[in-house]
Amino acid sequence: MRPDDWHFTEDIDEFLDRAGDFLRSRPALHTTALTTFEKLRTGGAGANDAETPLFGRLEQSGGVSAVCYRFTRRNLLSVTPLVPEQADGLAARLAAHPDALGRRLPGVSAEQGTATAFAEAWQRRTGATTTFRVPINLYRLGTLTPPQPVPAGRGRPVGEDEHEHLMQWCREVAEEFGEDITINADTWAGTRFGEKSYTYWETPDGTPVSMAGVNPTVAGHVRVDPVYTPAHLRGRGYAGAVTVEVTRAALAAGATDVVLYTDPANLTSNALYQRIGYRLIAVWGVYDFT
Repeated sequence: MRPDDWHFTEDIDEFLDRAGDFLRSRPALHTTALTTFEKLRTGGAGANDAETPLFGRLEQSGGVSAVCYRFTRRNLLSVTPLVPEQADGLAARLAAHPDALGRRLPGVSAEQGTATAFAEAWQRRTGATTTFRVPINLYRLGTLTPPQPVPAGRGRPVGEDEHEHLMQWCREVAEEFGEDITINADTWAGTRFGEKSYTYWETPDGTPVSMAGVNPTVAGHVRVDPVYTPAHLRGRGYAGAVTVEVTRAALAAGATDVVLYTDPANLTSNALYQRIGYRLIAVWGVYDFT
């Protein structure tokens, strides 16, 4: 086995034993990888969908400097940041991989420069057509700065007797993002929404007007997702208030990093998160291959 090269496995425990320290070294930047691997390792939501997984790590000078992963033949390849030469090397290894996971790759999701470099390398090596789909902003909390004035009301955990209402709002979130999923009492645990804890912002009369979810803490970091206010209630400061509420709770519980993703096209939400102390640390890019 060549020490300075990409090494692949289908064993999550073997992979994390070698690559775990690297992932935990930058939890904010590696947020999706950390939460995804933790869910898979512990048998959480979606773990049973991981048929024929592929985990890769780039070994250099005795340590791990990057990872990639893919769970099924339908999934995009996810990659931590790479320089162009490393992206080309990964494309070369996957293009030559005997398993169809490499040859039928439908796309890549990575930091935008990495995604572009890999897409260009994949096109050169396979002849595939590559199409840029969407950018995604990744923010990390700097100094929490609650907005002023704070809207009337308070934040509180979502109660067990409000589960149907919570699921309805999650259905609306999924619809806004074009996600083709079914959310009901039977499917809830298997959706990306099922593993999170939720907080409502409610008005003084007890009416929920906004919500924020947070992923379980992994490697000291928490990801806020989703933040949602029904369309007819927007523009009143509720989203900012509930985001501050869950951020403050995460810090009080010992989180060292709090992160969230945004759509760069949504100028309102990006401006809001910056006002309350979140700072842009990376732009992710997604390419589709045909």
